[in-house]
Amino acid sequence: MMRSRLCMVTAVAAVAALLMAAAASPLMAQSGGRTTNDAIYTAVQAKRGEGLYAERCAACHGQSLAGMEAAPALAGPGFSASWSGTPLSDLLERIRISMPQDKPGSLGRQQAADIVAYILSFNKAPAGQTELPGDADQLKTVTIAPVQ
Repeated sequence: MMRSRLCMVTAVAAVAALLMAAAASPLMAQSGGRTTNDAIYTAVQAKRGEGLYAERCAACHGQSLAGMEAAPALAGPGFSASWSGTPLSDLLERIRISMPQDKPGSLGRQQAADIVAYILSFNKAPAGQTELPGDADQLKTVTIAPVQ
């Protein structure tokens, strides 16, 4: 009986410590520690995304990703203000479901991931050895880092 109470007290203390750590760092708790600065796409993928962006996105968001009229910026401080701290899955799904504006939902999952890779590349996030997946569930634990 005493041993089971000791185990329970220890478990409760461990959970409390984890909750306190999570409260102290909401970004780390939300993302599991991974951000867009963790080399989560490849340079080859970003290059594919650049072509898709030019073909499907640039007419509204501009060649420099700065945004135009009603289309928001996808680079720099404007992008950072809108997206920093949110899961990368949110950006991927927004692009996949609602873009391009004249043909929403016409992009496949991998095309959307390639465009996201290009956006990350343009915003100076480092490239790595593994392609960004087109599955939003896999990107829920990656947080968009502020643009440097």
